[in-house]
Amino acid sequence: MAEAFLNHLCGDKYEAKSAGVTPTGINPYVAKAMAEIGIDLSTHRSKSILEFQGKTFDYVVTVCDQARENCPFFPGEIQIDKSFPDPSAFKGTEEEILRKVRVVRDEIKDWVENTFCKGNLPKGNLAELYRG
Repeated sequence: MAEAFLNHLCGDKYEAKSAGVTPTGINPYVAKAMAEIGIDLSTHRSKSILEFQGKTFDYVVTVCDQARENCPFFPGEIQIDKSFPDPSAFKGTEEEILRKVRVVRDEIKDWVENTFCKGNLPKGNLAELYRG
C-alpha cells in the first residue's frame, strides 16, 4: 500500500519500489480497499527483496516490525522504520477484515502524505520493504 500511495500521491518527487522478505502475492482485501479509493493494484505483483539486490536507494523504509527484524542489510542513505499492522494477519468475516484493512490503508496514506509528499525529504528512489 505504501508503494502505491507514494507513487500515486507524490510520484513527481519519488519512485517507490516494494519488496518482501517472503512475497506471497497481493492481498485481495488490500486490493479491494485500495480500489475503493481509486488505486488499482491489478498490475502490481509481490516482489522479493532479492530482485533489488545490489541496488542502492536514497531511502529504505520498513513498514512492519517483522521486516525490520528479518531483513538483511539493505543499502540506503536513510533508513526509516514505521510499523503498521499486517493485513495478512487480520481475522474475522470479510467485512470485519475489510474494515481493519481500511483503517491501515488510511493510516498509511496519512503517513505517506505527511512524511513524503508534504515533507522536506530530497527527491530520489524509495524502497519499501515489507513482509508479504
